[in-house]
Amino acid sequence: MGEMVEIGTGENALPVYQSSPGPGLKGGLIVIHEVWGLNDHVKDVADRFATQGYFAIAPDLLSSTGLDVDVAAQLGEAMAHPEKRSATQPRMRPFLAPLRSKKTAAGITANAKRCFDHLKGNGGVAGRIAVTGFSFGGTYAWSLAVHEPELKAAVPFYGHADFTVDEFRNIGCPVLAFYGERDTRLIEKLPGVEAGLQEAGINFRPVVYPNAGHAFFNERNPKAYNEAAATDAWNRSLAFLDRHLN
Repeated sequence: MGEMVEIGTGENALPVYQSSPGPGLKGGLIVIHEVWGLNDHVKDVADRFATQGYFAIAPDLLSSTGLDVDVAAQLGEAMAHPEKRSATQPRMRPFLAPLRSKKTAAGITANAKRCFDHLKGNGGVAGRIAVTGFSFGGTYAWSLAVHEPELKAAVPFYGHADFTVDEFRNIGCPVLAFYGERDTRLIEKLPGVEAGLQEAGINFRPVVYPNAGHAFFNERNPKAYNEAAATDAWNRSLAFLDRHLN
């Protein structure tokens, strides 16, 4: 349904998967992938949003970091299957290490911001722009919300929101965030996130699904996928976007 295009040219070109809706454009949506890169799952999610009226773009935010996107895809495939997971885990830490640098994080956020500017230049979108993302992508959905106050809505799935109250105050849109109850690290942080956002005066709605863990929305990850949680989160996301982008 969609196609690969580039934002910018030459060495600064940012590859994005772009999926256009039919008549009745509701707005623009940035869809940010997991740490495994811009794979078929994320492209499918972008296509699904496009069928609901959103001009969806899913950027490849890994290639500019120097990480090997092919290795990312291989690791993602292996981690999704229990029989391969234990053999794959020792390769994860060195692979992910570069993503922990502040310089890399700033570059990824800057590229997400380029996607916002790209959509802002689309006359049909008319400034109605939101962001969603999953895990790594959920974290950078939070980051974009902090760094781009003109966003109209943010829908991070199981992302980290490690920001100060002053940073949270930069958010200019409502946030709907999804978590799995078994995703221990994020659940332990959630009360602090809620308190910080409340102090900052941000409209924040967290949804926690029992019997679900990290990556519950990814139907291509049989170890993590939770159909009931994924279906409910999808319906809530559409209602939230409909309310805040229209």
